[in-house]
Amino acid sequence: MRLRNPGRIGDGLWLLGSPESCVYLVQGSQSSALISAGLSYILPDLLFQLSLAEISEKQIDSIIILHAHFDHIGIVPFLKRQWPHVNLYASSRGWQILSNPKAISVNNDFTRQVCCRMRGGEEVLAGWDWSWRDDVSGISLQQGSCLDLGDRQIQVIETPGHSSCSISVYIPQIQALFPSDAAAIPYRDEYLVAAGSSFADYFRSLDKLSMLDVKMICADHFGVITGEEAQQYVSQSKSAAQQMTDHLRLALQTEGSPKRAAKRMVKLHFEQRPDYFITPEILLYTYERMMKQFASE
Repeated sequence: MRLRNPGRIGDGLWLLGSPESCVYLVQGSQSSALISAGLSYILPDLLFQLSLAEISEKQIDSIIILHAHFDHIGIVPFLKRQWPHVNLYASSRGWQILSNPKAISVNNDFTRQVCCRMRGGEEVLAGWDWSWRDDVSGISLQQGSCLDLGDRQIQVIETPGHSSCSISVYIPQIQALFPSDAAAIPYRDEYLVAAGSSFADYFRSLDKLSMLDVKMICADHFGVITGEEAQQYVSQSKSAAQQMTDHLRLALQTEGSPKRAAKRMVKLHFEQRPDYFITPEILLYTYERMMKQFASE
């Protein structure tokens, strides 16, 4: 079963944000944490949802960034500036990226592009101090790190492949996995794969995740998967990743160059999914990175 509407999805577990940009609140007996950080334009929605649930910012001690792409870090700058008590967590590689001026500029530009696509313009961001600058930093996580919320522990797994900085987190007490984009994106009834950093690492990361006992997948895009599908989700992600490599190789063989092959894949993507939230320009960048991994073949 798939759950995509924001609200309470379990005991002490909340889905916040919007269907295409999800943030999770995990409440423990001693502290609470936001897992993932979505797109900047969900800020008004998220704060309204917290207010509606009568959850105060004083109850939230941590925000965990699962990787440093613009659509997974958006709420961090505003919330850190408004909630200085909050601890920020990401992988060490994630903090390297988020301290790089060029990466910060690209993330801010991509945010504006998607805001215009999904919300009709940048006006929704007006009045919100949302952009990344050099005033945001935090604590590094690595394989085996653990955040203790009291009766729940958030375990960290390094899962590169989608990006070089990707981590996933797992809460054994509720058998919930938060893979971010280290596993497939559950768009409608599809399993969409983006391994812009390394397909080899992506498969190795899925092997790590396959060792976990999972009853709930909390995805960064398009919500929650439960039941039998959740138990099979990592395996299905592996199959989808293999299919993606086959499609990339075929496009490269047909078009003869990574750039032309990437354009072909993006065109096909939007013919099949015209309402997808990422802009064609951003998706082209991702496909070019994936295609180049097979160019030497």
